[in-house]
Amino acid sequence: MHNVTVGMEYDVLKENHRLAHANYRLLKEHHIKSVDFMGSIGSGKTSLIIKLAEKLRAKGVRVCAVAGDVTGADDFTRMERSGMDAVNCNTGKECHLDAHMVEHTLSQLDLGQYDVLFIENVGNLVCPADFPLGTDYRAVVISTTEGDDMVRKHPDIFLHSDVAILNKMDITEAVGVDPAVIMSDYERLTGGIKKMMPCSVKTDQGIDAIMEALKL
Repeated sequence: MHNVTVGMEYDVLKENHRLAHANYRLLKEHHIKSVDFMGSIGSGKTSLIIKLAEKLRAKGVRVCAVAGDVTGADDFTRMERSGMDAVNCNTGKECHLDAHMVEHTLSQLDLGQYDVLFIENVGNLVCPADFPLGTDYRAVVISTTEGDDMVRKHPDIFLHSDVAILNKMDITEAVGVDPAVIMSDYERLTGGIKKMMPCSVKTDQGIDAIMEALKL
């Protein structure tokens, strides 16, 4: 039975990778840069996407976002209220988006109208790691409010990400967290190759550096 379970899991992941490649090719055909934002609930993914989109739109860049959630439209509504084009994508019971869901969502968009696509994944630091969506970059967002052990507890999602962002740097003292511990854990995990990017959406700290890292 164990072998059957492993086989089924392999098939699911293999099919997801196939669809992710198809999504990637579709976005490249339309010259769209894309980012998958992963992270736990409350890390500030929505606020960061809105902030990045505002800066890009000020430069004349056409931006669209996919708001991924298990249910509801709260993040989608926030995005639309900010002036950004957005599409809601509810997973039902799934704790992550997958390439098939994104494929379906992309079919609802006029891709010729956009230069950049942001995908906000479901709030989770485990499941999204195994399911690439076909984006140029995968970014993981955590916040100082989550404690200083997030990298040690959830190494896989950091290893599966191109960029790691530590948000809410403006309240580190209030929550009693030492950001140096988190960033040191990440640097150790990645063998010193990568450094976590400190950020505060509220104060604009680190936003320009994130745009540069994501080639926006």
